[in-house]
Amino acid sequence: MKKNLVLFALFIFPIVAYLFFATGVNKFMFLPTVTPNIPDIGNWHSLSGEQVTLNKKITILGFTGNDILFNKGNYFNLNQKIYLKNQAFKDFQFVMIAPEGTQDDVKKVLKGLSDLSDESKWLFVFAPEKEIKTFYDKLKLKGKLDSHYGTKNVFIIDKKRSLRGRKDKDEYKEGYDASSPSDLYNEMTDDVKVILAEYRLALKRNNADRQI
Repeated sequence: MKKNLVLFALFIFPIVAYLFFATGVNKFMFLPTVTPNIPDIGNWHSLSGEQVTLNKKITILGFTGNDILFNKGNYFNLNQKIYLKNQAFKDFQFVMIAPEGTQDDVKKVLKGLSDLSDESKWLFVFAPEKEIKTFYDKLKLKGKLDSHYGTKNVFIIDKKRSLRGRKDKDEYKEGYDASSPSDLYNEMTDDVKVILAEYRLALKRNNADRQI
């Protein structure tokens, strides 16, 4: 019993304290699940031809639509407010689902991002428009894709492929408006901290259990 208390003091309590102070507006230590077990990416591939997966990754998921250059400011907002602060986390990635035929526009966006940061965890995957809509519908969200098969919202997906978000009164916040720096800074920054700390806590707990 005494050994367990010592382990708690050394490993668990500091993480719990961090979660408490990091949550800010949320006032909760774990980010609620909005949609459990969403599908994986499937056979879609990135610019380099590699297959991308959501499994065992903390993913910021987005849908670019075919007007990528018109909305390029959204990606720079995300890069500055979210990506730069968290890119060092080993299992963290950005996955943007884009319609087939937009590869050249994506290359231009990535070139701009590479001037600001290491863009290696920015992954754009390409799929037919109808398949994008089918995949999006399986997220079971209230918001819909626009006529360009995109949305300005981005979503937090955990390592078990569950879509996570904050609960405000009786409503879940499904996504975060990438066109709004204040939405990213005031809410998404906070929620990403929570989910990353959640996994750090799980890692600390597993390490402590091995030592008992």
